[in-house]
Amino acid sequence: MADNYTMRSAMGARAAQIDEGLRAHMNKVYGTMSVGMLITALAAWAIAGLAVTTDPANAVGQMQNGTMLTALGAAIYTSALRWVIMLAPLGMVFAFGAVANRTSAAGAQLFFYAFAGLMGLSLSSIFIFYTTFSIIQTFLVTAIAFAGLSLWGYTTKKDISGWGSFLIMGVIGILVASIINIFLGSPAIAFAVSILGVLIFAGLTAYDTQNIKNTYIAHAHHGDQDWLDKSAIHGALQLYLDFINLFMFLLQFMGNRE
Repeated sequence: MADNYTMRSAMGARAAQIDEGLRAHMNKVYGTMSVGMLITALAAWAIAGLAVTTDPANAVGQMQNGTMLTALGAAIYTSALRWVIMLAPLGMVFAFGAVANRTSAAGAQLFFYAFAGLMGLSLSSIFIFYTTFSIIQTFLVTAIAFAGLSLWGYTTKKDISGWGSFLIMGVIGILVASIINIFLGSPAIAFAVSILGVLIFAGLTAYDTQNIKNTYIAHAHHGDQDWLDKSAIHGALQLYLDFINLFMFLLQFMGNRE
């Protein structure tokens, strides 16, 4: 009987240790993601400020809405370089796994922050096409929605792991539809893609949060701290992408154009 009591006490202590570790792990995930979001926001705002001018004498190019561009703005928004800036973040996402395997957790974190800065460059044009007030408003709405969805994904007892394949198929679907609509220019398709995008990335926010939690619990007993640190950074990347995409799709509805 004493042995049973000792065993139960050991199991309880182990469970408490995992719970404490999980809270620290999730705090690191959200903290790393938040720093990445801050880097992206500051980079986008700063680059947009350097890319536009109100002085015709300093203007090198012009956007579709009539905004005058400096040499930097013309290079990143109207030249062939814009395609590199647009696709480079996607390449870094695909490369993240290989980079994380070959470097330390600190190196993986630095790679994530570099990615966040490049995303800021890629998204800087929103400050040209949308009013600053509508961008801030949409960001706050996204933050509230994201917090609620992530909290639900973390606390729910329902297993939503089965959502993964359907959500990934949805992401591929809206990506294909978006590419096709570049050539068609259909407002109806753009509207449908925006609605589906909001729903899909709302679902991914809850799904990824639960997946990050379950992954930690499944591997915590191994005691590989370096792996857990890298896992936290990978989780931050996943939630960062969910937030950014949710924000961009909501901006399609809530953003007021300049």
